[in-house]
Amino acid sequence: MRLGGGTTPPTSNPPTTPQTGLVGWATQNGGTSGGGSAATTTVTSASALTSALNSTSAAVIRVSGTINCSGMLRVRSNKTILGNSGATIAGCGFTINGDRNVIIRNLTFRNWGDDAINVEQSATNIWIDHNSFTAGYDGAVDIKRGSDFITVSWNRVYGHDKSMLLGHSDDNASQDVGKLRVSYHHNWFDGSNQRHPRVRFGNPVHVYNNYYSNVRGYGVASTMNAGVLVEGNYFENTPDPYHLGEGSSGPGSLVARNNHFVNSGSGQTGGSVAGIPYSYTLDTPSNVKSIVTGGAGAGRISV
Repeated sequence: MRLGGGTTPPTSNPPTTPQTGLVGWATQNGGTSGGGSAATTTVTSASALTSALNSTSAAVIRVSGTINCSGMLRVRSNKTILGNSGATIAGCGFTINGDRNVIIRNLTFRNWGDDAINVEQSATNIWIDHNSFTAGYDGAVDIKRGSDFITVSWNRVYGHDKSMLLGHSDDNASQDVGKLRVSYHHNWFDGSNQRHPRVRFGNPVHVYNNYYSNVRGYGVASTMNAGVLVEGNYFENTPDPYHLGEGSSGPGSLVARNNHFVNSGSGQTGGSVAGIPYSYTLDTPSNVKSIVTGGAGAGRISV
């Protein structure tokens, strides 16, 4: 089923605690369990973290304290990476390159030199949840090169420019069409500038119940025949909440429904979007600001 105006799923009143379970595209294709019940390793140094992430064995990795590092650290399949209270990755990022079944939760990333989290080369079943991102060089969460079945939820991006890119090149249709299916929900884009997300080719991409606060550039851009459903979000002080095309990239399709606007533009829509295959509960749009600011980012969950 393709979406035009469509009907919305049931909405909810503000929960007493934020939703914390896995929802969205990462529940598909067999689901995403990370390291599951594998042995837990606690790391406190860059060398120990690098070794644990690059192991080919399933693992639950706990990050403790601030780890100063550089470059991109490769994350192999079947990993759960959890930040203990205050855990910070400073100066480097994670790359998931062709691997699958990875969970990254409750970490603060700052001052990375490339991307904070890079997902590429047909990586599948990734859940990026309850992290904070600030003051890095390039993307906070970039997903590209045929990656698929990914959920990006309850993260906070602040003091940063390029937030979340989906699809890296107008020339990569052969690898990307039919892939790049991602759910972005309950993220807090807090004074960040652009790419929340910027989408190429993926369809359907689901952007729901996010809070956009003082976004200076634009919120969502649908380009290169992408199909993006933008629903139940809260846009505040965001003059350009969503539009078609971006830079030299031609327009995609974008369906918007049941969004809430405060001192913001009305956005640009057009075309149709493929149906969403998974179940989800849509929070009442006018309540999204309080729900998301109360729950998004690192340090808001017990893991």
